[in-house]
This record gives sequence, structure tokens and C-alpha cells, in this order.
Amino acid sequence: MSGDALTLGKVVGDVVDQFPRTVPLKIFYNNRLLFNGAGLKPSAVVNRPSVDVGGDDLRTFYTLVMVDPDAPNPSNPTLREYLHWMVTDIPGSTDTNFGRELTTYESPGPAFGIHRMVFALFHQLGRETVFATPTRNNFNTRDFAQENHLGLPVAAAYFNCQREGGCGGRRF
Repeated sequence: MSGDALTLGKVVGDVVDQFPRTVPLKIFYNNRLLFNGAGLKPSAVVNRPSVDVGGDDLRTFYTLVMVDPDAPNPSNPTLREYLHWMVTDIPGSTDTNFGRELTTYESPGPAFGIHRMVFALFHQLGRETVFATPTRNNFNTRDFAQENHLGLPVAAAYFNCQREGGCGGRRF
């Protein structure tokens, strides 16, 4: 997919508003760099990814959320958005291991259809200024960002995930 993959994949619109990418974000599953729109099976995403956050100031902090806007079924996403992971207080130019995991990683395991797994990275106003949400179901990235004064994302990425025996591609 092109540089406009977030728009083509309807991540912009369904999960986040249009934003300028200002911070590099690299996501690795099993030491392989994730590209927007890649197709990964649940067996490839069992363990939480390694996530490198750009920036050049260790005094700048970021929040990363991972959501599934297609849960439980892309044609009827009644749990939209399902929160799979949340890490806050990630210092710039480090990775999520240096952050504070507020919601533990839950590996994707879609039963029906092809699900988009979306990572959104936000700039925090300061350390320990972001608070956990009480539920994974019906998480709303936009509302969460507003409630925690995060503004628009500074970076985002996504991949497509379907059950092990699934085949075919996502059509928009």
C-alpha cells in the first residue's frame, strides 16, 4: 500500500482523524518490521511487538494504543474499538519497554473476517498524565485522546489479521 495506507485502510476516519505524522514509529513482530496493511495470522502476533518510538528528547513522553475497530465482526463491529494494548510514559527515542503498560497486551484472535489492528501514538503533556480505561470493549481512541489531552496522533500504523484458516483480502 502507498504512503496513504492509513486513509486507504480507513484507519483515518474509523479510528483517528487526519493528522500530520511528526514522530517515527517502527513496529516489529518476531523481529520483522510491520508495514501498513500487511496481513498477519494470529500465530504471528501471539507475543507483544517491539515498538520503537522516535523523537530526540527523553523528557518527551508518548502513549501507544492498539485497537481493533472491527471486533467482533467487520460487518457488525459492536465492540468497536476493542483495546488490545496500552502503554504510556514512553520516553522519546526509546521503545515501549521503557513505558508503563496500563493495559496488558492481548494477542488478536479474530474468529470472523479480516480485522484491522491499529496502533496510534500520541504525545503526552507530561509524565503520568494519562490514565487507564476500565474496559477493553467499546474503547474509543478519539474520546480517550480528548479525555487525556493528547490531541491528534503523531504516528499510526496498522495490519490486517484473520483466523489461521482464513483467506482472501479486505475490500473497501
